Amino acid sequence: ADAYDPRTLLTMAETELLAPLDQQARREIEAASRTVAAATALIPLALVDVIAALAANLRMIRRMAEIYGGRAGAVGGWRLARTVMTHLVATGAVAAGDDMIETVAGGGLLSKLSRRFGEGVVNGALTARVGIAAMEVCRPLPFIHQPRPTVSGLLSRGLKGLFGDEKG
Repeated sequence: ADAYDPRTLLTMAETELLAPLDQQARREIEAASRTVAAATALIPLALVDVIAALAANLRMIRRMAEIYGGRAGAVGGWRLARTVMTHLVATGAVAAGDDMIETVAGGGLLSKLSRRFGEGVVNGALTARVGIAAMEVCRPLPFIHQPRPTVSGLLSRGLKGLFGDEKG
């Protein structure tokens, strides 16, 4: 009741109302990244792992809409997916490249062990990037006070969950 400044009100709304939803969205992105990484690493047929990744991404995008209060039906889900892809193009491959450089250049133990695991890490990072774009499209407010999620942060937490090391 004491806050009259619009920025303060938006910050308070973001902190009080959107922070729990953002946490759910982050967990959903981590789970989808983990699923895509595992599918890419374990499914030997290229077409089948592409279909699995597409299904996981579409499910994640629909789940983002549900978390933030939207209901995406069959047509709405495709429109939402198109909007997310448009957002990815609009934010540019530069942002995706910056996030991916650390993931690919760091290499990680899994990508050094196997080419398929390396492809899984890259596909998981791409899924995390799609998830962040879906989060930004579906979220009713831009990130003002809360930190914007990063691909490397979501991917590292998601892959920890792949090996049963997830905490919290």
